[in-house]
Amino acid sequence: MKKLFDVPDARKVHINPIPSLGGLGIFAGFILAILISLPPGSAPEFQYYIAAAFIIFFLGIKDDILVISPVKKFIGQLLAAFIIVYKGGVQIKSMHGFLGVYDMPEMFSLALTYFTIIVIINSFNLIDGIDGLAGSLAVLAASLFGLYFIAVEQTSYAILSFALSGSMLAFLIFNFSPARIFMGDTGSLLTGLVAAILVIKFINVSDQSSALPVPAAPAVGFSILIIPLVDTLRVFSVRMLHRRSPFSPDRNHVHHLLLDYGMTHRTITLVLVSLNIVFIMIATFLGQLIGCTATICTMIALAYGSFSIAWYYKPRPRFFVAKTKEQEEATLIAKRSLFTFTKEKLQ
Repeated sequence: MKKLFDVPDARKVHINPIPSLGGLGIFAGFILAILISLPPGSAPEFQYYIAAAFIIFFLGIKDDILVISPVKKFIGQLLAAFIIVYKGGVQIKSMHGFLGVYDMPEMFSLALTYFTIIVIINSFNLIDGIDGLAGSLAVLAASLFGLYFIAVEQTSYAILSFALSGSMLAFLIFNFSPARIFMGDTGSLLTGLVAAILVIKFINVSDQSSALPVPAAPAVGFSILIIPLVDTLRVFSVRMLHRRSPFSPDRNHVHHLLLDYGMTHRTITLVLVSLNIVFIMIATFLGQLIGCTATICTMIALAYGSFSIAWYYKPRPRFFVAKTKEQEEATLIAKRSLFTFTKEKLQ
């Protein structure tokens, strides 16, 4: 009734107007699951997580309906990050041996935490470019975090993980190719916010837990989100090298690259999710052998190398130069003179 559609343009891959308010359903399912399942008083910091989620929700829904500027969107994300850092206690307090650093000064710790949260929020916003991709990556990440939190008896964060995973699975029924609805910024920003909380909590808990210690936890956490993170960092760097805003839209994402190979949305989603699982397995194995720093560097090199090879060999557009009228006439005369018709041949 209100014509709330995502209208196709030159940058987007769909050809028909599709509703873009799927994030409403994701948000409703996510919040209700937490409120129903979370034991009272078990996690007082969750009230601040939900407050930050409401900020992200209203920010996303306004962008889906009216479209807001990148600066206003960034300010809203910063406000949500402020709430979960200062009130919710979400903070990266140690580098866990990455680059030989363990404990960090308070200011550097806060700066790194803000940077991590903003990048992860935008990574899911940017990877949401084809049917089912962002939702599938979110289900993979949230499910893995949830299983780990169950193993270390962090029930509240397991509920947070599976609330996101469950709401996203229900959404994927309608979003998997061919999509009937999009999650929009409402869903992708919320997914990024929750993923940021989960990965930071995972890194902090894994370093302290004796039930299931994870060697090189930052490397494993990075590998769980490697597809959206590396794609975002790569796209941001390319935009800034061309003196453009890192939030300006373009058609330079990894899913656009695979579309140029002629892959379908289902195939691209399957390939990237499978690649993400391979990276997780490699990071888990290497983390026990070569440590955090070498594992993260290896993951970044493998991811950038894979994307670079795919970009180098992608099909290039072909250009055809139209012939002039004189050239067309000359070609036609040449074709006519190829055969000499004689009286005997005509008979």
